[in-house]
Amino acid sequence: MNRIDNDLLSVQEARILVENAREAQKVLAAFPQGKLDQIVGRMAEAAFKYAKELAHMSHEETGFGKWQDKFVKNIFASDFLHKKIRDMKVVGIIGEDKENKTIDIGVPVGVIIALPPSTNPASTTIYKALIAIKAGNAIVFAPHPKARKTIATVLDILIRAAEESGLPSGAIGYLRTLAVDGTVALMNHKDTSLILITGVPKLVKAAYTSGKPTIYGGPGNGPAFIERSADLKKAVADIIASRTFDNGIVSASEQSIVAEECIAEEIRRELRSQGAYFMSEEESARLSKFFYRPDNSLNPEIVGRSALELAQKSGLSVPENTKVLISEQKYVSPTNPYSREKLCPVLAFYVEKDWMNSCEKCIELLINEGRGHTLVIHSENENVIREFALKKPVSRVLVNTPASLGGIGATTNLFPALTLGSGAAGGGFTSDNVTPMNLINIRKVGYGVRRLEDITNGLEVGEVEETRETQGFAPPSIETTQDLKELLEKLMEQLEWYGDY
Repeated sequence: MNRIDNDLLSVQEARILVENAREAQKVLAAFPQGKLDQIVGRMAEAAFKYAKELAHMSHEETGFGKWQDKFVKNIFASDFLHKKIRDMKVVGIIGEDKENKTIDIGVPVGVIIALPPSTNPASTTIYKALIAIKAGNAIVFAPHPKARKTIATVLDILIRAAEESGLPSGAIGYLRTLAVDGTVALMNHKDTSLILITGVPKLVKAAYTSGKPTIYGGPGNGPAFIERSADLKKAVADIIASRTFDNGIVSASEQSIVAEECIAEEIRRELRSQGAYFMSEEESARLSKFFYRPDNSLNPEIVGRSALELAQKSGLSVPENTKVLISEQKYVSPTNPYSREKLCPVLAFYVEKDWMNSCEKCIELLINEGRGHTLVIHSENENVIREFALKKPVSRVLVNTPASLGGIGATTNLFPALTLGSGAAGGGFTSDNVTPMNLINIRKVGYGVRRLEDITNGLEVGEVEETRETQGFAPPSIETTQDLKELLEKLMEQLEWYGDY
């Protein structure tokens, strides 16, 4: 089959998938929360059952990371996440204020198109499917070509469990004929309501061009600042544990260390004692050549590889117990690969005079790449922590915790999520750890509690006119409430007329 035929087949399949999802979602939209919860429970149970098998499959297919850590993420995305969302009210009446006479009603957005990454294919697919169905939506996946087998297997498991529990056929679907044209057709379909992308940067522009609301979990470039009051041994242990978790492919993971000058040498010693290797300038330059391809995209050959594999690839001689590779840096720039996201256990190391200069360095790094994503601070000084939280262009500030696990809500009480919004700073519309609540519209119900004339606080209209005149206003003559109403209508007509321009 030639490429043109494959593209056409993919586009046709995309149309059918969205149409089927639309019809299934009409049925799904009538399901009460209890019925949706029953289905989600069965899905989570099935995913949990196959968590280890899927971890092995993901590692074997992509070559990224470590299967043991992928197993942890699969448990996190099924069992841990399910426990968190099990009792959430997402559809139907989700809130009522009897005193103010308002009601909030959760309404599914409709059909969601999901693009999972090759780095975390099983866990992210499980997570997206669970939160979509919890919120009463249909969801159609465009599998990543590098992880097509794993994603298809995950979805077959979830679909079987869900449909046995009453999920309408077509409510979960996925492209089997993979092509960029098919994925774009999914996003552009008139019945698509929302696009949910995690770690597929090449298709982000196409998603925004579609005109559909898009939630994008973009690249991270999170610095980890170690302040002088920190427990240095724990801080270093947290950073190394995080940077080596699944060999550094979680977007929230630390990409650099920023240290205060007065403790920098102590941090270096602690890093070395816990398995870090500080590269020379020449070694750093040699390794950096492998980070990016000529088109400036990340080289998949280094993604999720261990420190020893990276050293071997670049011809470095390092101790057998090396866990992370560190390059000392002074400057931040778009052309410096150590200033950017590196999906492998490599860290840049910066030294700054004090916490204020460190603050500026962290901002530099985030503006360079990863704006809106994540920052880590290790400190016992609450004032410094607050200053960092107030001034950084990020959506998550993590304190005294491994970033890979803290960012996704495993070692913090942030919502457990594998799509981390970067907010307006990162080009998205939510800064949340994405939850089922991000996949609904909230319909507001408000009962009448006052009359038009109550707006004047019980004053006679003439008194209002007199008061306004004494304050320098010269309003038109208003003698009755009807006059006021007519004036408001005329003002609205004028505003609408101006709005045409």
